[in-house]
Amino acid sequence: MAEKTIVFTLIGMAVVTYLPRLLPAWFLRNRKLPAFVVAWLKYVPVAVLSALLLPSLLIQDKQINFVPGNLYLWAAIPAIWVAWRKKSLFGTVITGMLVVALARWLFHL
Repeated sequence: MAEKTIVFTLIGMAVVTYLPRLLPAWFLRNRKLPAFVVAWLKYVPVAVLSALLLPSLLIQDKQINFVPGNLYLWAAIPAIWVAWRKKSLFGTVITGMLVVALARWLFHL
């Protein structure tokens, strides 16, 4: 019985994961979207990534953390600059990691 439940759960998870992705692609494959919709859709990944990252930068122990010792917030500043200027995900990630690593090494944080 437990194996049957696991299999049905996996199938259900696959359906709810792929169906919302497949249906729009299926229905829109032969249609041309208006220019404003295409322009708007380009901002969706940035908005989602920002919504996921901002709380981890600003909230610590269920409180907003704007103290000078917030290492991740300091590391985000040059990373945001690299992302804005270079438009490189790899460069942005490396910059953030290097700032955190250097700060921990130099200041023993």
